[in-house]
Amino acid sequence: MKTKFLFQNRCKRIGWILLIPSAILGFFVLFFDFEFKFLDSKVFAIYSEMFVLGDSNTKIFSIDVNNITDEIAAILFLIGAIFVAFSEEKHEDEFIAKTRLESLVWATYINYAILIFCIIFFFNIGFLTVMILNMFTILIFFIIRFYYILYKTNKSLDHEK
Repeated sequence: MKTKFLFQNRCKRIGWILLIPSAILGFFVLFFDFEFKFLDSKVFAIYSEMFVLGDSNTKIFSIDVNNITDEIAAILFLIGAIFVAFSEEKHEDEFIAKTRLESLVWATYINYAILIFCIIFFFNIGFLTVMILNMFTILIFFIIRFYYILYKTNKSLDHEK
């Protein structure tokens, strides 16, 4: 089955190569404030707001110095996850397409149910952390469910043989 919107199957391997290291890097960046010092750089910022001892310093369309470790980790994770999630399977058929669609809908429902829960029960910096993680969770949920269903299906087909 030929689809217009999926990457070629070989992109899946590239996706995993990007996804796994960037997920590990992102974990350390988010929870341990890890950064590579050599990635301190001048960057163009459309909007930047720094809080220093209760003062807010807002800049619009400015050049700021920033460590870009977190941006690199996030971009590589998203590219990797998109490649993994939306690359064709070796034998793409109607069942795979149906499973892909159902997994995407399921991931969307779960993602937003969790987000609603977090809107009600998380506040301040904790909520900001939730929103950062929420950028990635829909792809994570989709990948987990899609490949779990494929695994279960392949396992049941193996038992029938």
